[in-house]
Amino acid sequence: MTELIRNFCIIAHVDHGKSTLADRLLQLTGTISDRDMAEQVLDTMDLEREKGVTIKASAVRMAYTAHDGRTYELNLIDTPGHVDFNYEVSRALLAAEGALLVVDATQGIEAQTLANLYLALESDLVIIPIINKIDLISAQPDLVAEDVESLLGTPPGEVLRISAKEGTNVDQVLEAIVQRVPPPQGDDAAPLRALIFDSHYDSYKGVIAYIRVFEGSILPTDILRMMATAVDVRPVEIGVFSPEMRPVNRLAAGDVGYIATGLKTVSESRVGDTITSAANPAPSALPGYRQVKPMVFAGIYPVEGEDYGDLKDALEKLQLNDASLVYQPETSQALNFGFRCGFLGLFHMEIIQERLEREYDLDIVVTAPSVEYEVVLHGGEVVRIDSPAKLPPEGEIEEIREPWMRIQIISPTEFYGTVMDLVTKRRGTFKEQEYPAPNRVMLSFEIPLQELIVDFFDDLKSRTRGYASLDYQFAEYRPEDLVKLEVLVADEPVDALAAIVHRKDAYHQGQALVTKLKGIIPRQLFDVPIQASAAGRVISRANVKALRKDVLAKCYGGDITRKKKLLEKQKRGKKRMKMVGNVEIPQEAFMAILRLEDE
Repeated sequence: MTELIRNFCIIAHVDHGKSTLADRLLQLTGTISDRDMAEQVLDTMDLEREKGVTIKASAVRMAYTAHDGRTYELNLIDTPGHVDFNYEVSRALLAAEGALLVVDATQGIEAQTLANLYLALESDLVIIPIINKIDLISAQPDLVAEDVESLLGTPPGEVLRISAKEGTNVDQVLEAIVQRVPPPQGDDAAPLRALIFDSHYDSYKGVIAYIRVFEGSILPTDILRMMATAVDVRPVEIGVFSPEMRPVNRLAAGDVGYIATGLKTVSESRVGDTITSAANPAPSALPGYRQVKPMVFAGIYPVEGEDYGDLKDALEKLQLNDASLVYQPETSQALNFGFRCGFLGLFHMEIIQERLEREYDLDIVVTAPSVEYEVVLHGGEVVRIDSPAKLPPEGEIEEIREPWMRIQIISPTEFYGTVMDLVTKRRGTFKEQEYPAPNRVMLSFEIPLQELIVDFFDDLKSRTRGYASLDYQFAEYRPEDLVKLEVLVADEPVDALAAIVHRKDAYHQGQALVTKLKGIIPRQLFDVPIQASAAGRVISRANVKALRKDVLAKCYGGDITRKKKLLEKQKRGKKRMKMVGNVEIPQEAFMAILRLEDE
């Protein structure tokens, strides 16, 4: 009975109350008893609760008896809120027919809300606008309702006003879902087509694919095929989320549920892939599948060399749950053996780093993040490098292309000037502006990704007192005048401190980095020179002075030659020590390259 099914998701900016609203809906429909209720019940990771963001999508089935007396099956597909997980959001939206657009009554519409709203409109979803947090003193629901009207054309009277925390008017949300969201379309008799909108790894059942069935039906005995990877599987079990996994005997068109595939890696059942029947395959896959491409790269090394095996195991286990994490072994002169890892963005990198340290109890060194460049050699060959250490010698390079991003910043109009200043200082170019609401401006820029990944978001927040919000998408690769900035410590190049910078910034950044490192690298028993070089010449140098023992302390009076003799002996000792000594470079040094303030 598809007319009694409603599939919907919740879209919102980070911290606008999405998870809290999901909690209230689960409570109101009796899906979770009051005894089992916890805050942010769908956010199962400790990190999700701490940071207040949803990192993994999840799904849950609720039974709701509406005012018309009929009992409806409501499938809530929870989506991540952060821009780094934009692709997962787009898949979750495809699996639904309606979306609850949650807007904070104190903050109004923000960039991520708009970005996800446009994704929802592209997927032809019915949008139900909701203003949350009306219980706060600083709430301005009337103003926000006007903003929503100018954006969507929904009359202010039809915008639901709720407090998810207090539970005020949440029952109206359930009624609105039943009345406004259309039931799913789909023919049970057609060849099977089901969309994977998320997956996770279970050590007993293998990869669990979260699916929405569009056409056909699935029985536990069917042999299924993943269309993108051409892998055939016999399900271990099929079922629905309520909210824990509950096996069922059949999933029909319109249903949202899961398939325990028994596969050993998430990469074999990728998000966005289509599942069909091996016996009667569908003629074409569902649209929109693409492989997730990492944007930010960093080296992860164990602090203790013997932890290398543990780090490898930990990354393998993380990749089982997160197919967007890519890694490959690499070695560094300074840090020995480790891995070059690719992430969707800086937030994704931070999450992986914290999970490695917490869940696997590892001490790791993470190098400064970099992006993937395209290098055109003189012979016309194009190579891609994701680490500055891999850049070919300057004589072989025709041009270097770097990735540029399209960004949208939504900010109160009073911060217009300071936002402009921030982006132009980081080589950004202005494109256009719009006014989605009377006192808010949406500015569009193009900016190199390298400039975006280093403290840009923190800078934007501090300049706009936390009011601005940011969304970004990849634009293209563009040729730029770039050089490799190398750092030599004690005449040894430290590959982990190398960076690719714009030629006009090389001198300034080299000087700033050397000054910074001079304060970080501990003093040795011999002089340690620190040099920065770019385009084949040294552009800055500083010396970390040696620790000296006062050898003249016991030499009072007497001939000057006695003192000279003692100093000469010390000098010879220092020289010998320098030949055998090596300089330990602390973790802060690798992060120093990130924190080069614009002086």
